[in-house]
Amino acid sequence: MTEVAEPVTSPSPTPSPPLLRPRREPFEHGLLPIPKIIFADGAATLSSVKQKLISSDRRRVGSLEISESLGISSDDARLVLESLSAVLPSDSDPLASARTEDVDAVGAHVDDLILFLYIQSYKRLLPRSHKDSASVADVWPSTSAFDGYLSALSPLQLVRSNSRRFMPSQADEEAHQLSYLQKHIANMLALLADPVESNDEESLVLTLERFEHLGFLIQFGEKGSEGIPLSQVAPFFANSDPDMPAAPVPAGEVHEWLLQNIAASLEQTAEKVAAKENGPQNASDSDVTMVDVYPNQGKGQSSLSLSGASIQGNSRNQTFVEGISRASVVKKASDIKGSSVKVVNCHDSVVYILAPLRYATIYGCSDATIVLGAIGKAVRVEHCERVQVITAAKRICIANCRECVFFLGVNQRPLVLGDNHKLKVAPYNTFYSQLEEHMTKVGVDGTVNRWDEPFVLGMVDPHDSLSHPAGVSEVQAESATYLDPDQFTNFLIPDWLGGTSNRRNPDVFKLPEKYMESQKKNKTIFDNVQQALRDVQLEDNRKRELASALHAHFKDWLYASGNIRQLYCLQGD
Repeated sequence: MTEVAEPVTSPSPTPSPPLLRPRREPFEHGLLPIPKIIFADGAATLSSVKQKLISSDRRRVGSLEISESLGISSDDARLVLESLSAVLPSDSDPLASARTEDVDAVGAHVDDLILFLYIQSYKRLLPRSHKDSASVADVWPSTSAFDGYLSALSPLQLVRSNSRRFMPSQADEEAHQLSYLQKHIANMLALLADPVESNDEESLVLTLERFEHLGFLIQFGEKGSEGIPLSQVAPFFANSDPDMPAAPVPAGEVHEWLLQNIAASLEQTAEKVAAKENGPQNASDSDVTMVDVYPNQGKGQSSLSLSGASIQGNSRNQTFVEGISRASVVKKASDIKGSSVKVVNCHDSVVYILAPLRYATIYGCSDATIVLGAIGKAVRVEHCERVQVITAAKRICIANCRECVFFLGVNQRPLVLGDNHKLKVAPYNTFYSQLEEHMTKVGVDGTVNRWDEPFVLGMVDPHDSLSHPAGVSEVQAESATYLDPDQFTNFLIPDWLGGTSNRRNPDVFKLPEKYMESQKKNKTIFDNVQQALRDVQLEDNRKRELASALHAHFKDWLYASGNIRQLYCLQGD
C-alpha cells in the first residue's frame, strides 16, 4: 500500500520588528517663525529654560511662564501653547483635548514643551523639481508682477520659478527628519534625563515617564498604523511590571538603542527611494481610479479631462489628492484613509473634502476652490495662488500665498506668515448635512469664530533652509484684509451626503451682522429684478428674446468663471 506523504508546511516567517518613524505633525504644523524661540545652541539654552520652568515644582506651565522664561510677548507665548496643543501625539494629554479658552489654564507639560522648542531649529527640505515640468507648465500659475518684491531667494519664487519645484516626496521628508533626529537625539535625551550620583560621578538616567515623552517626535509601526507605545518596544521597559515603577535606564543605553533604530529606518527609506527612482511607479500606490475622481466621466463628459490627475491613498496614515486639473473632485469620509489629507498641485478645479480629519495641508494649488470639512487640529495652506479655501477648523496657518480668499470658521486666530500678497479673509459661508456631526467628532466649536483676528508673523521663514538678505528676517508679513460684505456669497454644496445641505445653520459660526445685512440687501435686489421681469409687458416673441439673452449671458458667465465644469460634473447626481 502506497503511503501518502504528509504535506510539508513551511514555518511561518518571523515578523519584522517595527520600524522607528518620525512623527511628521510637529515638523509640518508645529514650526513657528519666532526668532526668540530658535536657538543655535539648543541644548545649553533650553537646559536653562527648563530650570526656570520647573522652579515652581509644577510639571505643567501656561503662557505666563512661557513668556517670562523665553522673553517673548504674551501673544507669542499663547501661540506657542496653541501650536504645541495641535501637534501632541495623543488626546489623552489634557492640553491636546482642551477647549480653546481652557488651553492656558491646562498648560503644557514641560518635557513636551522643551522638545517642541528644540525642533524649532529644524530646517525643511527645499522644494523639489517635478520630473515632468513640461506637463505642469500648462497649469502652473504664470509669473506674477510681485515676483521682485522680496528677493530672488524668496520661498514662493523658488516654488513658482521656471524649474517647477514641488513639495518634497514623503520618503525624502521622512529621511530628512530621521537625519535630524539622528544628529540631535543625544541633546534631546539630555534635556529629558535626570542626573544621578554613581561612584562619585554624575550620570544621566531616563525614567519610563520621561522616555515616553519621546513619543512626541517618534513612533514605531508600519506604514498606515497608529503606532505602538514606545514602552512596549524598548527592550529596557517592555517587560516592566505594571504594578511596579520601572527602574530608570542610563541615557547612554537609550541613546545607543535609538541610533540603531534610526539607522535601520534610514537604510530602508533609502532603499525605497532608490527603487522608486529606478523603476516604474507601482500601481498599488494609488487606491482610487479616475472614475472615482470624476464619477460622471463615463457619462459623456469627456470634454472635462483630468490633466495628469492622481489621487493616492494611504501613505503613513494620510490621503493625497494630487495633480487634479480642470475637474471637480469629491471625497467623503468613507473615501478618506487615515486622519489627515494633503491637497497638492491642483489647478483650475473644485475639490470637496467632506470629512472629519485631524490635519489638512493645501500646497501649490492655483485657480481652485477647496472645501475642507471639519479639521480638528490644524490646516496649513502654502504656496497657493488665486485659491478660495473654505474650512471649519481649530486653527489655520497661511504661508506664501497670493490673491487667495479664505472663508473661515476657526477657533483660534489665523496665522499669517511668509511672502503673502492680497489675501482676504471672510466668515464661513457653507453648510452640508453632516457638518455639525463632523465638527463634534473632531472638537471644532461652532460658537467660536476668530476669522477676523489674523496673527501676522515674519515675512521670512527661518525653517526654509534658505539664506536671506540682511534685515529681511525682521520684516513683518503682509496681513490679510476683510472681504467686502457686498462680495460675500454663500457657497452651496450639492447634497451628496443626504439631508438638507443648501442652507445656513445659525448655530454654526453665526454670520456677522454686516455680512448678514449685505445678504439681505442683495436678496432684496434680486427679488426686485425678478419681479420686474415678471411684470414687464412684452409680446411673446419679445419675452422669448429676453429669456434667450439672459440664458446666453448666464452661459457666458458659466464658461468665463469655470463653473460650467461643475454643472457637467453634477449631471446625473
